[in-house]
Amino acid sequence: MAGLLEYKCPCCGGVIEFDSASQQMKCPYCDTQFEVEALKGYDDVLKADKPDEMNWETPGNVEWEAGETEGMRIYTCKSCGGEIVGEETTAAASCPFCGNPVVMTGQFAGDLRPDYVIPFKLDKKAAKAALNRHLQGKKLLPKVFKDQNHIEEVKGVYVPFWLFDADADASLRYRATRVRSWSDPKYYYTETTFYAVKRGGSIGFERVPVDGSSKIADEMMESIEPFDFSEAVDFQTAYLSGYLADRYDVKAEDGIARANERVKNSTEKAFADTVRGYATVVPEHSSVQLVNGRAKYALYPVWLLSTNWNGTNYLFAMNGQTGKFVGNLPMDKGAFWRWFLGLAAGIGTGLSLLMWLFLH
Repeated sequence: MAGLLEYKCPCCGGVIEFDSASQQMKCPYCDTQFEVEALKGYDDVLKADKPDEMNWETPGNVEWEAGETEGMRIYTCKSCGGEIVGEETTAAASCPFCGNPVVMTGQFAGDLRPDYVIPFKLDKKAAKAALNRHLQGKKLLPKVFKDQNHIEEVKGVYVPFWLFDADADASLRYRATRVRSWSDPKYYYTETTFYAVKRGGSIGFERVPVDGSSKIADEMMESIEPFDFSEAVDFQTAYLSGYLADRYDVKAEDGIARANERVKNSTEKAFADTVRGYATVVPEHSSVQLVNGRAKYALYPVWLLSTNWNGTNYLFAMNGQTGKFVGNLPMDKGAFWRWFLGLAAGIGTGLSLLMWLFLH
């Protein structure tokens, strides 16, 4: 029975103690009582809890075919350190990540060969049009930013992604309540019943994408998802012609933490959606065990524009397959205060009019 003393009250979180008067387990903080037999069953549930086990098989070295990298060169940005792969005929270009000039540093060699590539479906004209639409109607956007956003410098870049596949065996436990209320001529009663709810099963994941470039925020790349993998093809260098390719600097092993986070969050949401019919549901424990976890390497098409204004770099990205567009914009503080003061004046005028109507 000593182990039972460590139980926490599901009502208030206090430690439950054995009450000799009632011969039941009782919370000294909220006076809730529990059947000893019920807690024995709860003990079995707690003993079944397992920690997460989320391991992956990452890609080994895949050799490039003879002559496949001829004509491909590495271009390095001396400002942010970004490395991109392009053709040796690539004209002097600016870095797609920070907008500073890049210089050719040598022939491309030695990286892992991609397994798949999704070819660009939307051209530069579509990317420029999307950026223009993004800027339209933004009343607080500085006019000089619109005039100097370097829209002509938008670049098509194949961004490296690690694609994680796995089957997940999950076991989850929740604390749930149901509430019943009634009344009589003297009192109003509320009865709260507590439940330990368990869910378990398997769920499969295919090609969970994790950005392989540290130069682009994961949140930005996830914001332009999803990519339609049904249009992916086996990698061929011909698809790089006319575009740049970001050289990955986040290894598959280093992307596992992000993959685990995405898999675990999706698993927990999928099972939580099945817990219905309760007044409240609070997750208490989740265990995810991965089976056959493996990763592949792919290049996904993204249109990027980096532009600098008032010493701050702004990066815009568009999914080169679907056209989904994201990007942060600066704010004209002067325009903001003019708008705010105008709004305040309008509210003041409205209140004055309402007061006049009320008095008259």
